[in-house]
Amino acid sequence: MAWVTLSKRYQWRPRVFTNLPRIPDRFPINPLRLFCSNQESSPAVDKNSDPSSELPSSGAQNGPEIPNPSNGAGNFANQRTPRGKHRNPEKIEDIICRMMANREWTTRLQNSIRALVPQFDHSLVWNVLHGARNSEHALQFFRWVERAGLIEHDRETHLKVIEILGRASKLNHARCILLDMPKKGVDWDEEMFVLMIESYGKAGIVQEAVKIFNKMKELGVERSVKSYDTLFKVILRRGRYMMAKRYFNAMSNEGIEPTRHTYNIMLWGFFLSLRLETAKRFYEDMKSRGISPDVVTYNTMINGYNRFKLIDEAENLFTEMKGRNIEPTVISYTTMVKGYVSVGRADDALRLFEEMKSFGIKPNTVTFTTLLPGLCDAEKMSEAQKVLKEMVERYISPKDNSIFLKLLSSQCKVGDLDAASDVMKAMIRLSIPTEAGHYGILIENFCKAGVYDRAVKLLDKLIEKEIILRPQSSTEMEASAYNPIIQYLCDHGQTVKAETFFRQLLKKGVQDPVAFNNLIRGHSKEGNPDSAFEILKIMGRRGVSRDEDSYKLLIQSYLNKGEPADAKTALDSMLENGHLPESTLFRSVMENLYEDGRVQTASRVMKSMVEKGVKENMDLVAKILEALLIRGHVEEALGRIDLLMHSGCEANFDRLLSALCEKGKTIAALKLLDFCLERDCTIDFSSYDKVLDALLASGKTLNAYSILCKIMEKGGVTDWSSCEDLIKSLNKEGNTKQADILSRMIKGGKDANASGKRKKQAPVTS
Repeated sequence: MAWVTLSKRYQWRPRVFTNLPRIPDRFPINPLRLFCSNQESSPAVDKNSDPSSELPSSGAQNGPEIPNPSNGAGNFANQRTPRGKHRNPEKIEDIICRMMANREWTTRLQNSIRALVPQFDHSLVWNVLHGARNSEHALQFFRWVERAGLIEHDRETHLKVIEILGRASKLNHARCILLDMPKKGVDWDEEMFVLMIESYGKAGIVQEAVKIFNKMKELGVERSVKSYDTLFKVILRRGRYMMAKRYFNAMSNEGIEPTRHTYNIMLWGFFLSLRLETAKRFYEDMKSRGISPDVVTYNTMINGYNRFKLIDEAENLFTEMKGRNIEPTVISYTTMVKGYVSVGRADDALRLFEEMKSFGIKPNTVTFTTLLPGLCDAEKMSEAQKVLKEMVERYISPKDNSIFLKLLSSQCKVGDLDAASDVMKAMIRLSIPTEAGHYGILIENFCKAGVYDRAVKLLDKLIEKEIILRPQSSTEMEASAYNPIIQYLCDHGQTVKAETFFRQLLKKGVQDPVAFNNLIRGHSKEGNPDSAFEILKIMGRRGVSRDEDSYKLLIQSYLNKGEPADAKTALDSMLENGHLPESTLFRSVMENLYEDGRVQTASRVMKSMVEKGVKENMDLVAKILEALLIRGHVEEALGRIDLLMHSGCEANFDRLLSALCEKGKTIAALKLLDFCLERDCTIDFSSYDKVLDALLASGKTLNAYSILCKIMEKGGVTDWSSCEDLIKSLNKEGNTKQADILSRMIKGGKDANASGKRKKQAPVTS
């Protein structure tokens, strides 16, 4: 038998083939059968035979010994090493909590939980209550396992559900569960009632907390100093210091000695209620009982003195504490710093700040939040900048972000804009969201200093990140900040950017007329009157007052762009808004409309001008009237003339009649002359002649006859040279009656003139 000589040890690497059937473990795979041999393999293999018996002994020279992977050392062949982190199986209580959170509390859910847990124990119930997503789930589960007979609750599960319900302010449920405990064979203890008193206190229901406390005595539950301390904290938080004194005396009468913690609570409550003398008496009583104050006592007293601005007494206590070898904490130093800041002693506050660091006490966020505003109020901005730098280096983020507004305002007030910019960088490094108010302070002061390029860069960030539109912002941008930058942008050809910025302000309810009018001016100067007029419409919808100068620029922009009709629309809006345009503005609009061939529109502008009492531009008015008459808008022209006459202005009728006759507009001339005769207007005789000649020349004999009759009735001209021609034309056209009447009128007029002359001459001959 020839054996294969291996150059290196064979390593068995299992492979998984999903398309092959799984081989049972009772048929181990022998890797040696995979090698070739010159000996025919037996058709059958004895399952009980040892494969190693066919191998040569260790001393054989045919080849090295090959390890058998079927032995104990080779069992790893059928195992697969998992990759990644081993995932812990989900706990039963977590599964139950997830089921309760995702499904309604129904019988089906209850059956699912039963199927999952064959038997409940107190540890499992406690864990489910602890992991419940909300108090309602915990209460339902607590009652269900009890009513279903799955378990009898013990003290720990009762305490847990009372804690959960108290935290969720479901105090009636918690109270009922507490009072029903003896019915279930579970005894009360003080801790449960203390928990209920705390829950009522957090909910602000002081009377119920007192009732629970008093009920402890009725139910035979022993009250210790722990119960009294809890009650004191509840009632003093609501300012019931007299009630606290009564219960303190009752505690003494029951023989319960107050502890240092009791006195600390009482002192805190009295200072909270601003009862300085009462706090002093209790402090002395504490020392008389042989209870030495600790660091909490001193911190409470120092903070109380700070409330009354008694910084000297606070200093004495702080010195006394250090003299008694009681090491001040960061709270002690922070409280003293707060006291110094409250009385304006920023130097002492800064000195104490450096002292605490020299003793290895690291300032916390409250320390920095307390010290920085005091330095700003004292205008010690260089020191404030150093403190801020230290806060950033230690990556301490304050709870009150308003200090950054204070820092920005104070740095800008002293003119250090670079330091103010560093404040913004500090906010970004501390991951504090910058708001519109912060940007507004910097932008305003950059504009005041004339550093507009830096202001524009800040504005670009403000617009890009839409910081103004953030709903969680607590500070808004003031008008003193956005108006200067908007005006600058509009004056320097960047009105589009200014409008983008202001539209974000509009979404926050800003309706500043100054900003609106600046945008209108900017668009008008840049030759975008449509955008300006859109802003004007927004102002109208929002009821914002519009500036007269803005209208002027808008109208002029439309005129420069060659759009007089839109200029007229803007002019109408200006009039509707109560502004009176100057006569030059009226003239500009009318001239452009007239030159553009919009005579009727120019006529409407003229009408508005006259109605507003503007009596200039009469030369242009005459041109517009003439154009109206020539174009056939006679009625409109006569209406405008009538308006002029009522306003104390008269048109040059002779000129109008002459122009109409020259251009062959006989009907218009006829109507105008008829209008003048009805209103007894002053007209030269030559104008009559021109109209009559024009009518006769155009073959309108009846019209000439009609107007001539009216002229003669008004005592006008009777020596018209063409009268005979008119009579002949009338006879020729068959209008003999009119010709006869006209002849008699002319003859009668001559006789009347002759008799009048004789009467005048009679006195002379006599």
